[in-house]
Amino acid sequence: MPKIDAATQTELEAAAFRRLVQHLRERSDVQNIDMMNLAGFCRNCLSRWYREEAATKGVAITDPEAREIVYGMPYKEWQALHQKEATAEQKAKFAASNTGH
Repeated sequence: MPKIDAATQTELEAAAFRRLVQHLRERSDVQNIDMMNLAGFCRNCLSRWYREEAATKGVAITDPEAREIVYGMPYKEWQALHQKEATAEQKAKFAASNTGH
């Protein structure tokens, strides 16, 4: 791996984060429960991590504000437009693998 200075590394990480968020906004067909069942995190986790990292820098961001950054709209609006009721199978898989999310 090439040697990368800290500022460039931060820029690359930020760009990758922005691409991930854009990808998740475009893939509203992918439900959070599916992400949790397959990857162990979802959009809400990502928004919580964002809020927690902001707090380490002294920046106060509420959960709704962090979720809007990730979802691209208020969470309630996204839910109304895109969230489907989880199936019994999805719920059972989540319950079996849930590690506290």
